[in-house]
Amino acid sequence: MTPPEFATQLILPFREYLLAGFTAAVITFLLVGPVRVLALRLGAVAWPRGRDVHVTPTPRWGGVAMLGGVLAGVGMAYQLPALRLAFDSFEVIAVMGAAALLVLVGALDDKYDLDALTKFAGQITAAGVLVIFGIQLYVFYIPWGGGGPGPISGSILVLGTNQSALLTVLLTVALVNAMNFVDGLDGLAAGIGMIAATAIGLFAIGLVHRVGNDPTAYSPALIAVVLAGACLGFLPHNFNPARIFMGDSGSMLIGLLLAAATTSASGRMANTGLAGTDFIGLFAPLVVLAAVGFVPLLDLLLAVVRRTRKGRSPFSPDKMHLHHRMLEIGHSHRRAVLLIYLWAGVLAFGAVALALIDDVSLVLWTSGAGLLVAVIATVVPRERRRAAARRPAGRPLPGAPTAGD
Repeated sequence: MTPPEFATQLILPFREYLLAGFTAAVITFLLVGPVRVLALRLGAVAWPRGRDVHVTPTPRWGGVAMLGGVLAGVGMAYQLPALRLAFDSFEVIAVMGAAALLVLVGALDDKYDLDALTKFAGQITAAGVLVIFGIQLYVFYIPWGGGGPGPISGSILVLGTNQSALLTVLLTVALVNAMNFVDGLDGLAAGIGMIAATAIGLFAIGLVHRVGNDPTAYSPALIAVVLAGACLGFLPHNFNPARIFMGDSGSMLIGLLLAAATTSASGRMANTGLAGTDFIGLFAPLVVLAAVGFVPLLDLLLAVVRRTRKGRSPFSPDKMHLHHRMLEIGHSHRRAVLLIYLWAGVLAFGAVALALIDDVSLVLWTSGAGLLVAVIATVVPRERRRAAARRPAGRPLPGAPTAGD
């Protein structure tokens, strides 16, 4: 196949990915209104509590609208000539089934406040659906044992069936709960979900190119793209001040689809033909996953450690999440959300760039500059308050008007 022919075949699914994602965004945006009315009528409403940031009752069930958008995007993909090939296996259908199951559990929790054990059982069941249909983390690259020339000679570590299933379930449940924990400010979970899904989508589309436009690699990107579209369509309704919350139905949906897309993409790495010296490429799925889930997983880990040290259940609520700490530092609601977007974006897209761009030094310098900007922007309010505390009483701020002006 000549390069122009290959480029033409690659552009076709890329355009179809955009159309599927656009469909998910539009349908989600349109569904939010009817779902909001339904949530108000049936009492699926978030009443303000001591640990909450919002002060007015707000309807939930935004995740139901997001699921509708995801299903619409997948349905559109099935009508398109290239992406229809992604349905040759049952992978996409299995992911949609697991997503519908988890959204149902989340919707019930949004209305009836299910106990943690019931929600955990639902998460395990949804992850089990993925495992049953072969969406598992069963192949890892390790940079030794290949027997080839050079200081790094990679080999493939293949996990056993039980090990693979257990690891997949653990990863899925961790991401589902991480996204649930991070959903504490208007627009936060939807924005992080959109950033993470876009990063994974770009990574998966890069895999499509690397495997020679093999249709068996279409499904990870499709899952990520429709999730990104659903998050984008939901954000206008959810950004501060939010008119509707996604609830557990939405946050758990995001976590599940992120886990499914990443797990599916990792399974395609065995077909990329990476050399043993392609160190970054060998660890690409794990690097992308770590970067995408860094903010929510860090919040989850800190919450578990914090609560268990106090002798409380890891699932007991409190008001010490990362987004709460950002507000305590002195950031406004919107600025705190945008700063967490910045952190998530720098880490996620930096990891994807490492996997797809050959100039590693350029990627590292650019990502480092982005992290520096994020650090400075995060600590500025705290440093201003410290400077104000050290200033002698009665001394005006620099530039402030005096009585003689």
